[in-house]
Amino acid sequence: MATDLSRLSTLVEQLIPQATALDHQRGESDKPLFDHQLFHCRARLLLPCIREIQQEISALQKEQTAGNLQIARASYVCEKILTQIQAIQREMATKQIREAEPKYVVKQRKSLHQLYDELAQHQDWERRLAAMVKDKTFELEQATQVNQRQPLQQQLIALEGRLARCQQAMAGIEQAIVRRERQG
Repeated sequence: MATDLSRLSTLVEQLIPQATALDHQRGESDKPLFDHQLFHCRARLLLPCIREIQQEISALQKEQTAGNLQIARASYVCEKILTQIQAIQREMATKQIREAEPKYVVKQRKSLHQLYDELAQHQDWERRLAAMVKDKTFELEQATQVNQRQPLQQQLIALEGRLARCQQAMAGIEQAIVRRERQG
């Protein structure tokens, strides 16, 4: 058991330089890195988690030296320590993935004036799209050959889809205006 604890201790010591460098590079996380069942410290950096593991190993070594270490407790704590070490290793391995994650940007609420401007823009687009749909429908009705009609039908379907999306966006903007006006 003494060799197992010294091996765990060595493994943890090897994590310190990498964790220190990563903590320094990345800084403190927005939320705790690990679940409270895995680490009690609720740390936002890796180094405090490693220190927690070192304290557990040290406590086991003291119990072993005093002759009070029970095998069941030792195996449970060692298993937990291995799980903690693996979690830290995974966290360090996912550094590049985390850097590529999109950062959440808090949207600023648009002013009532901005909403009205946006609504006017969408109304203009709606008028243009409706006119384009009308023109395309007329072209389609005038087309006599099948090979002329098919591309026109596809264009008409696409325009109708754009018009529907524009109208949906307008409805959303109108709802936002109503909500904003109710709020004052």
